[in-house]
Amino acid sequence: MHYDVVIVGAGHGGAQAAIALRQAKFEGSIAIIGAEPELPYERPPLSKEYFSGEKTFERILIRPAAFWDERNVTMLTSTQVTAVDPEAHQVTTDTGATIGYGHLVWAAGGSPRRLACAGGDAVGVHTVRTRTDADRMLAELPKVNRAVVIGGGYIGLEAAAVLAKAGKQVVLLEALDRVLSRVAGEPLSRFFEAEHRTHGVDVRLGVTVDCIEARDGKAGGVRLAGGELILAELVIVGIGIVPAVEPLIAAGAEGGNGVSVDGHCRTSLPDIFAIGDCALHANAFADGMPVRLESVQNAHDQATVAAKAIAGIEAHYDAVPWFWSNQYDLKLQTVGLSTGHDATVVRGDPAARSFSVIYLKDGQVIALDCVNATKDYVQGRKLVVERMTIDPARLADAGTPLKELAG
Repeated sequence: MHYDVVIVGAGHGGAQAAIALRQAKFEGSIAIIGAEPELPYERPPLSKEYFSGEKTFERILIRPAAFWDERNVTMLTSTQVTAVDPEAHQVTTDTGATIGYGHLVWAAGGSPRRLACAGGDAVGVHTVRTRTDADRMLAELPKVNRAVVIGGGYIGLEAAAVLAKAGKQVVLLEALDRVLSRVAGEPLSRFFEAEHRTHGVDVRLGVTVDCIEARDGKAGGVRLAGGELILAELVIVGIGIVPAVEPLIAAGAEGGNGVSVDGHCRTSLPDIFAIGDCALHANAFADGMPVRLESVQNAHDQATVAAKAIAGIEAHYDAVPWFWSNQYDLKLQTVGLSTGHDATVVRGDPAARSFSVIYLKDGQVIALDCVNATKDYVQGRKLVVERMTIDPARLADAGTPLKELAG
């Protein structure tokens, strides 16, 4: 079995790589290898609309089955790649089969980081990464009164919001001194902590989990390092992902926390590209530092760059990063990367539940977090792209549109 392009991973990046290849008039054979039984589907709704029941699975499919058939894209589902032979240009799957390739696009994403403590694998302890994860939780929810969410990142906060809206008693545990500490400034962290508490979520900061208390293999609570036991029938763990790059690293690809790629999304191995959550790349919006970006936008844009490179079209990855999160009736939109900021400007009134946090570094605008403030998000993009230097007092004046400041 041989394909001109083999794409490993059936998430946003893998799907977009195939779509972009056909859009670039690439006529060779394409196969997508996915570990799950489903066709490519959107991941963000797993902790939002799908988890809450607002969207059916069919509505989160990236494309219907007929789309892939019409474009002659072969889907190899329920299949995992366990090894890569860059010299022979072939991959080996978990069934022992070998598949040859002309070009390989690695879009395998990552696996949820799991609790290392006792009871971490008990029934009732969940991560949120796949449809199966979400379905398993949804099946348990009718019998759940109390839930504990471990991790105060976006996944944890979104899951806590859905559980609270469903009428569950929710405790959210964060090891650091504020939620979203790795991705946002303190004003945004404190706002979301207050919002969750207003909705009945017991947000606890600076706490360490000792173990999951289980009886007959089923979770019954979370014991903290201080000895306190928080009773719960459902535990959700959202503490990050481990990039799925072992086969590439074993084959000699450069990397560590992900696999290293250049501006064309090429790895150090011949004819092998990497995109999405697992791709470690120098990012202009992080001052050229190597980063992994876990976002749909990044997966989509890198997939397009890799596809164009394979099709012989000049392309370079330089997209401005953007993210979003829905919690309760709040829509958070982020543009840029706030990492390394040395000042923040709050624009608008958090109490009014519509405001923005603008991040500065050496006086230049490097990122915005916009809560129910879409105009700021749209207009602030130019400030980030051009790293504009604007008087903080003017940035803070919500009465002046950002497009006027951008000139």
